[in-house]
Amino acid sequence: MIKTLFKHISKYYKDTFVLAIAGVAVGVLVGLVDAAFGLGLNACTAIRTKYFWYLIWFLPLGGVFIWFIYHQFGKSVANGMKMVFHVGLGKNTKLPIRMVPLSVIGTWTTHLFGGSAGREGVAVQIGAAVSNNIGRLVDKTIDIENSRKMFLITGMAAGFSGLFCTPLAAIFFALEVLVAGKLEYHALIPATVASISAAFTSRTLGLRKFHINILETLNYHPSTYNAVLLLKLAAMGLCFGIVGSLFALILRYLRLKFAFRFSSPVKKVLIMGSVVAVLMMIFHQGRYSGTGSNLVALCFDGITDDIYAYDWILKMALTILTLSSGFIGGEVAPLFSIGSCLGYVLGPVFGFDPMFGAALGFASVFCSGSNTLLAAILVGVESFGYNMLPFFSVVCFVSFIFNFNNSIFTAQRVAFTHPVRHQRLKQRIAPKGS
Repeated sequence: MIKTLFKHISKYYKDTFVLAIAGVAVGVLVGLVDAAFGLGLNACTAIRTKYFWYLIWFLPLGGVFIWFIYHQFGKSVANGMKMVFHVGLGKNTKLPIRMVPLSVIGTWTTHLFGGSAGREGVAVQIGAAVSNNIGRLVDKTIDIENSRKMFLITGMAAGFSGLFCTPLAAIFFALEVLVAGKLEYHALIPATVASISAAFTSRTLGLRKFHINILETLNYHPSTYNAVLLLKLAAMGLCFGIVGSLFALILRYLRLKFAFRFSSPVKKVLIMGSVVAVLMMIFHQGRYSGTGSNLVALCFDGITDDIYAYDWILKMALTILTLSSGFIGGEVAPLFSIGSCLGYVLGPVFGFDPMFGAALGFASVFCSGSNTLLAAILVGVESFGYNMLPFFSVVCFVSFIFNFNNSIFTAQRVAFTHPVRHQRLKQRIAPKGS
């Protein structure tokens, strides 16, 4: 019995050591690719900003180019994030490495010609594909229980961390995003090692993370957390939760609507790409193109006239239209900008500084839209200071409750059913006349 116990303990630590070493390899490799992708995206943004009026006209053709490269070289990887979730949930086993260059090129194209989209979807796909292929090599030499899922989570953590340089948030994003309400703790060690390695690698190569200590900047140090303050934070969390949930719902609805409405994906991207291009020209000449990092920067530059009350609405609408039309990119970075702009407007309504409200919105709209709680709280504190933890905890908790289990990740599973959604499902399956 003692010999068997010792054998199990020995195997556990041996497997843990192998996973940790593999986590370093995954982190460094993904950090390298993330840095190249991120720096390339920065270059695309700079070129688009300088030559906006020349490039925006080619947005529909850019969409056709994206369709063409996926049609010719990547039909099987067209649903990139959905494939990642399917591997994580055991519905599939492999992620072709070609999804990395295709998603990178597609996202660069979207951003270069003026579409409104994020970048984290590509980063997570990069990490997942690289880690999945490394994991398959490791499986040939050593038998580790549930290794496929652990390597996938490890890669997702590395991808998120390498791009945003927020390693703690990345760890818990990867642990909780596959199944909302459940943490995949068995992958904690390799995910932690990979996340830290990826962030260190990408920052060494020139990527920079967004950071501002908001309480020190505003010289705001509340001595007590009374009921009135908590109620204000909860009310803001409710607003952020509804907006994040609406973003996910409308995006899913329009993707399906456009898929049925247009007989051809080329026709869809040409027509809707033209609509997006015209709207981009009408509304402040490219203000809402790209990830929205320009809007986030404006929220924290200290100049009160830089943000319009409708910025969050237009950024939300144009991002949904861009992604529903067939362009490639993520949703998380736009959620950051939507939340910041909304929080900037709501802050004074509840008696807070606009920048303080923007910081709360940055994290909690992401919380609602992605249906991830801990990752959102941690991305907030890593971006705005750990002394903001009590505030982020309250607004994100309420935002999470009032997102009704809607998520930008359509393949995400939930470990619990929200009462509102549960009632809706009962109504759908109830026999007529009952």
